[in-house]
Amino acid sequence: MTSLMDRKMAELLVRDSVLTQADLDLAFTKQNETGGSLGRILIDNGYASEYDLANALGKHLNVPFMTLSHYEIDPEILRSIPTEIVRKYRIIPVDKAGDTLTVALADPSNIYLLDELRLLTQCKIVPVISFESDIQEAINTYYGQPESELEDMLKEIADMDTRDLEVIKGGEEIEQPDNELTVEPDAAPVIQLVNMIVQDAIKMRASDIHIEPYEKELRLRYRIDGVCHEMKSPPKSFQNAIISRIKIMSELDIAERRLPQDGRFKVTYGGKNIDFRVSTCPTVHGEKVVIRILDSSNLLLNLTDLGMTPEQLEKFEQNIRAPWGMVLVTGPTGSGKSTTLYTALSTINDPNKNIMTCEDPVEYQLRGINQVAMKPEIGLTFASALRSFLRQDPDIIMVGEIRDGETAEIGVKAALTGHLVLSTLHTNDAPSSINRLTNMGVEAFLVTASVNMVVAQRLVRRICSECKISYAPPHELLHSLNMPPETQFCRGQGCDRCLGRGYKGRCALYEIMVLTDNMRDRILEGISSSGLKRLAIEEGMMTLRGAGLNKILQGVTTIDEVLSVTAPDDR
Repeated sequence: MTSLMDRKMAELLVRDSVLTQADLDLAFTKQNETGGSLGRILIDNGYASEYDLANALGKHLNVPFMTLSHYEIDPEILRSIPTEIVRKYRIIPVDKAGDTLTVALADPSNIYLLDELRLLTQCKIVPVISFESDIQEAINTYYGQPESELEDMLKEIADMDTRDLEVIKGGEEIEQPDNELTVEPDAAPVIQLVNMIVQDAIKMRASDIHIEPYEKELRLRYRIDGVCHEMKSPPKSFQNAIISRIKIMSELDIAERRLPQDGRFKVTYGGKNIDFRVSTCPTVHGEKVVIRILDSSNLLLNLTDLGMTPEQLEKFEQNIRAPWGMVLVTGPTGSGKSTTLYTALSTINDPNKNIMTCEDPVEYQLRGINQVAMKPEIGLTFASALRSFLRQDPDIIMVGEIRDGETAEIGVKAALTGHLVLSTLHTNDAPSSINRLTNMGVEAFLVTASVNMVVAQRLVRRICSECKISYAPPHELLHSLNMPPETQFCRGQGCDRCLGRGYKGRCALYEIMVLTDNMRDRILEGISSSGLKRLAIEEGMMTLRGAGLNKILQGVTTIDEVLSVTAPDDR
């Protein structure tokens, strides 16, 4: 039997083009056959996402929506409602002002629950809508997991098969039997737990593992496609044992808890070697651990896989095959600069050429290339390594990052003396890299004589192919982007394959600026970054925003993703 509330919500979903009438009729049929709430049927069958339902319900009831993960709840407010009531009804108090208590819940139309809360707390109850999954995460965060969940986790650990997972301490080949992550059923639970964390992260193609201690919980998160996802929390009582186990694997000092430490280990899993970089940092409630996963099988070493347009690819390949000069790749941390440079090096790798790199650290090892890891503590810096390289008869040099004027000056001089130099910079776009170099103290005439090409890039998430649907965004948004209203747009509804996020994998946006004679003349005249950008656009440069709009039109990513990482072209 369909309630009046369900029908009202369904009408809003159809009106907003979230659902088709045909999908709604199928959902009503399934509800009549199996019972249950219409909202759960819509989510489970992929007709609508949690966001769509919350948005529709909020409009109908005139109740605001709240993302709990963006909000810190006062412990005093949490005590307003007994824990057993919070768990039973999946609600959570979020704010209190006088005798008014704000409560987050998935279904604010449940007037009986609101009345019960009013009688229980002797407060006026103000409901806000939140995702059911967010509410459950908040309950686990603030109230801890019930004993049954911990028992389930330990049972899951005991049932796991990690026999094909083997660790090598410090990343070096050694044979001691305690270096294996292979675990027998009667092995210590903490070893099995660490194995499960590592193995799950590999399976989910995570780039980082975050283990974060708080007062009453130990939080576990995986960074997948650039976004942190909260996982089932390990027991707080395992905190010190988990951190000590990771330190032993990484050959760190388990007795040192006051200072940050860095280490590494290597895992053999599924027939491939995977490197892990470990960083510990002392916090108020213990040591936070971040583990970077460096899976070389995920490294793109083919230019055509980078995602450039044919015109961009032609410019890029032409300049990385130049006999001399400088190629710069710019962007913030985590924007894929290293992947682009490694792919370029792999493309131009030739036994007839001497290729040398200085990196901090060496993330992936490439056959036939001489790679040097920086060690500032003993004086091995980018600048000192570059000086040494110039006495090693190099043809191609890669500098992990130009951080200071000394490194920039040596790199420019190397580019002017017959070497091809590839490096990275931290700038917002390609044109501003020129000013960045001059601000470091490199003369403008040296910059124009040495720099051949600057590539700016960003990463955006791909729409999940399993739950991809078409939709129509607001006309005002299309107008602001100068896009025709009849354009078809796509987004992901959220499914098990993409963890309910609607995205799976990432792709890069590229802005490639090849310096022309006209640009060089204007740079020597002192043109500003914004002026250089306008000139580059006039000469055919596609901006990051333009590259993003292309990916939207191709159905690869969404408007929200592009707007979050690119700036308007008129800035």
